[in-house]
Amino acid sequence: MREIVFDTETTGFSFADGDRMVEIGCLEMVNRVETGRTFHAYFHPERSMPPEAQRVHGLSDAFLADKPLFPHLVDDLLDFIGDSPLVAHNASFDFGFLNGELKRCGRTTVAMERMVDTVAMARMRHPGAKHSLDALCSRYGIDRSHRTLHGALLDAQLLAQVYVELTGGRQIGLVLVSEAVEESEVMAPVAPTVVRAPRVFAVSDADRARHAAFLKTVVNPLWGSDHTM
Repeated sequence: MREIVFDTETTGFSFADGDRMVEIGCLEMVNRVETGRTFHAYFHPERSMPPEAQRVHGLSDAFLADKPLFPHLVDDLLDFIGDSPLVAHNASFDFGFLNGELKRCGRTTVAMERMVDTVAMARMRHPGAKHSLDALCSRYGIDRSHRTLHGALLDAQLLAQVYVELTGGRQIGLVLVSEAVEESEVMAPVAPTVVRAPRVFAVSDADRARHAAFLKTVVNPLWGSDHTM
């Protein structure tokens, strides 16, 4: 199954209040395994960057000054995500900005049925615990030492690892082998089984004689009579 894990960076908390998306990072997973395919872009927000937002992701007006507008890259983005489920942390926030930008440039919005929210998953699996991306990385032992600021693609890469853990974790020792792989590549040669010749147990004439003598000592035996059970 193909899924897209993604994250966004914005100028604030609400597209409806005039905030805009300035970065999106997406990565492709197939059967919960990263394929290495990604989509990453910065966008000019057509407005100034509030200082409090810049402190979170480090994206300044100067850095974004020469970046393309969202409509210029929307086709590439839509081609990448296709019709796959979209996984995000606190997904309603990211969906709100993604769909806000799509609607603003006259494109069809992404159906909410495609949304997979890892915050909701974490709340069900770990009730009462902290559910931030940082907290979940700590819980699952995921290295985030290189994360000094929020970044859409970096956060999507961390989230992909968290998502795998939330959905059962990687099964160590479980190997799925393609039918195209030669059997000799995945199985060690097995030594032929040595079959021992069957033993022959013969009854001697003396044993037969002792058995016949014993039968003569049995009083009123059932064998050789007309008694029925």
